[in-house]
Amino acid sequence: MSVLPPINAERVADYIARRLRWYILEYAGKEAGVVGVSGGVDSAVTAYLTVRALGPERVYCYVLPSEATPKEDVEDAMEVIRRLGIPDDHWELIPIDDIVRTFDRALGEMGRVERGNVKARVRMIILHQRAYRHNALVVGTGDKSELLLGYFTKYGDGGVDVLPIGGLYKTHVRQLARYLGVPERIVTKPPSPRLWPGQTAEGELGVSYDIIDSILYCRFERWLPEEEIARVLGVPRGVVERILTMVKRTQHKRLPPEVFHIGYGDLGSDWRYPRQWF
Repeated sequence: MSVLPPINAERVADYIARRLRWYILEYAGKEAGVVGVSGGVDSAVTAYLTVRALGPERVYCYVLPSEATPKEDVEDAMEVIRRLGIPDDHWELIPIDDIVRTFDRALGEMGRVERGNVKARVRMIILHQRAYRHNALVVGTGDKSELLLGYFTKYGDGGVDVLPIGGLYKTHVRQLARYLGVPERIVTKPPSPRLWPGQTAEGELGVSYDIIDSILYCRFERWLPEEEIARVLGVPRGVVERILTMVKRTQHKRLPPEVFHIGYGDLGSDWRYPRQWF
C-alpha cells in the first residue's frame, strides 16, 4: 500500500532542470555535467534531466560495467544515451574489472561487500577524473529513498557534486521517468547497485520500495509516530522500526565528517550526541 500523493511531473521536471542549469553553469561556473549511466531508472532520469537542463552538447555520459553487470543493463544504458542524442565524443563505455583486480592484487582477495564498495568508489574516481577533464560537475543519481536509508556507498555513488533527484522518493522517480519518456523496461526494472551478481535493492532491504517510501513519507513528511505508521500502512511495527533504524544509523553518510570543535569554555558533557535532524 502506497500513501504517497502523485507529483506534478511537468512542474518538477521543469524546476529541477532550471535549478540544475543554474547550479552547474552559474553557481559552480562549470561548463558541463557528467553522469554515470547504469541502465537503471535513477540514472536514466538524471541523464534526461541533465540534458534538459544543459543540452546534449554539455553532457558527458559514462557506462562503467563490471562482471556483475547484466548485458541488458549495458544495452539499456546505451539506449538512454542514444535517445538523448549525446554526441559520439561525449560518452564512453569503460569496464572497471581490470582496475578492481589491481586492488585485489595490492590489498589481497576481498570479500563480496568489500569488492562492491571498491567498485562503487572506482566508478566515482573515473567520473570525477572525467569531470575535471571537461570542466564539469559530477551529477549524482541517488534518490531520496536511498539517501534516507543510507543505501549507497560513502565516497562511492554518494561522492557526487549535486543530487538533482535527491528530493524525490523512488516512487516519484518512476512517475517522473514515465513523464520524461524513459523506456518502460528501465522504469519497471528491479533497482540494484549491481555490485555483485544477483544483487537487488529490495532483496537486500527485505521490503518493497512501495512500503519503504510509504514509511519514509509518513515519518518525514507527515511526522507520524511509529505505531501510527504501522496502523496506517497495515504493516508490522517491526518493519517500520527496522526502516527508521536504518535512517538513524546511516546519518554519518549524509553529513560531512564530524569535526570535533574545541572552544575556550566548558567542553560540556553532550559529546556523545552528534548532529541530528530526524
